[in-house]
Amino acid sequence: MPVLLSSIACLIALILTYWIHSRVAIEVAISPAPLPPDTPAPLISIIVPARNEARNIRRCVEKLLTQSYPNFELIVVDDRSTDATPQILAELAAQDTRLRLLLGQEKPADWAGKPYALIQGVDVARGEWLCFIDADTFAHQHLIASAYRAAGEHQADLFTLLTDQELGTFWEKAVLPLVFTGLAFGFPARQVNDPAKPQAIANGQFFLIRQSVYAAVGGHAAVHNRIDEDKAFAEVVKGAGYRLFIADGRAVARTRMYTSLPEMWEGWTKNIFLGLRDRLGLLAFGAFAALMGALALPAWLLAGLLWFTAAGGPPALAVTLEALLVWGYLLHWRSRSAQAFQISGWYALTLPLGAAIFAAMMFGSAYKVLFGRGVTWKGRIYQ
Repeated sequence: MPVLLSSIACLIALILTYWIHSRVAIEVAISPAPLPPDTPAPLISIIVPARNEARNIRRCVEKLLTQSYPNFELIVVDDRSTDATPQILAELAAQDTRLRLLLGQEKPADWAGKPYALIQGVDVARGEWLCFIDADTFAHQHLIASAYRAAGEHQADLFTLLTDQELGTFWEKAVLPLVFTGLAFGFPARQVNDPAKPQAIANGQFFLIRQSVYAAVGGHAAVHNRIDEDKAFAEVVKGAGYRLFIADGRAVARTRMYTSLPEMWEGWTKNIFLGLRDRLGLLAFGAFAALMGALALPAWLLAGLLWFTAAGGPPALAVTLEALLVWGYLLHWRSRSAQAFQISGWYALTLPLGAAIFAAMMFGSAYKVLFGRGVTWKGRIYQ
């Protein structure tokens, strides 16, 4: 019986591993290039919300000011920062008049902070296109030109990019590749880009939208109380019949989201459950898969080895080899994922630890929301 159960589990595990990792590919990748000569270049308003971003804001703004795109305005909204962000922005604005600095107003009680900061930027924007970029995202010189060109090629009304992720610490490298695999699995680019499919998601780190479409769907006022405002806004746009398109933008933009385990915990526990509350089956599957990687697979291999060393004979050897086959196949995919994030393939070996933390973040996110604990982000508490 143990051998039969092990064989069935081996087959299921191999199929699930392939299925999960085969869904994450993004078929369209953006390459950095300037706008071709004689190409129309409408005004693009770049809007950056910044709340307590002293660590990132200088690099973000300086990169945006080097854009090759010939016709843009840069608006940064200081969202009531309590660190050195205002001083850094004032210094940058004094050095380059292309930077327009807005001091954000206190948000209304029924608004989330980021949507309110963004809508303040939109109120003064003059562009035919609006480009929203997070303060922890750093642009290649040709980011705006490449994204605008690609949006036209794919007839997109809302064009969003998945950026390259800068992973510095051990915890980032162990956890974030698994998180992004989970996101890509849950929202496959092929389905997001298909107008006939309901799946919709945008990456708040970068998206570009026609101003006329933004106004037609009600702008960020339509998602004013959403912490997961990027996903919610993408659903509004696609639901209204406009074209949503997501592409691989790792060659044109980089993001440094978090620099420690506590930052990751705060960031993802505010988003995971809220972003998937309308797809609880997907959330449950993600938690199941993470727990399998964290607990069941190590226990399977350990049980086989202990049985074999206790003179379990050929049946124990079969169970051990099947567990090793699953581990080898899974580590192959995780090594490829690690290399895609430009980190050592050896980080695949941290799978049980990373999966355990990922599962804990999913359960922690659900607990905070379902039991009314609220979520915390940038010094604000949202119920």
